[in-house]
Amino acid sequence: MQRRLGLRDELLLALLPTVTVLLVLGLVKTLGGQHLLCATLASSAMLIYLDPKHETNTVRTLVLAQMTAALVGWALCLLFGPGYLAAGTSMTLTIVLMILLNAVHPPAASTALAFSLRLGEKSSLTIFGLAVGITAALVLLQRVVLWFLNRTVGT
Repeated sequence: MQRRLGLRDELLLALLPTVTVLLVLGLVKTLGGQHLLCATLASSAMLIYLDPKHETNTVRTLVLAQMTAALVGWALCLLFGPGYLAAGTSMTLTIVLMILLNAVHPPAASTALAFSLRLGEKSSLTIFGLAVGITAALVLLQRVVLWFLNRTVGT
């Protein structure tokens, strides 16, 4: 597989998702300790690194898919209790909603599972929302860095 950019530039692009995930881990540790929620956002960060301009990685898609998945998983856990029924239903409903909303972001399926398998307090939704906001900022940062790198390499 051929690199998009030189090794130094690829490492620079990879640095932003790494720092973002570390910030999210720190936020979650400080505010709530729900570390499982970080796994799905780490996957989001790597998708953003891989292709920051892809429709799957826009701020709208990321925020809409992740927050919909969190709310669906949380609500179905309250309705059915944590377990297979809540997990299967929330994952399926999240996929359908992502398609209907034209906001498909694959890591959101894991978010639905995380919220449906373990009932988080309502504050978990707030903490997750903050973490999604940090990850959304990554999208913008990646695009700026990629623009800068392309401009620098192109000259």
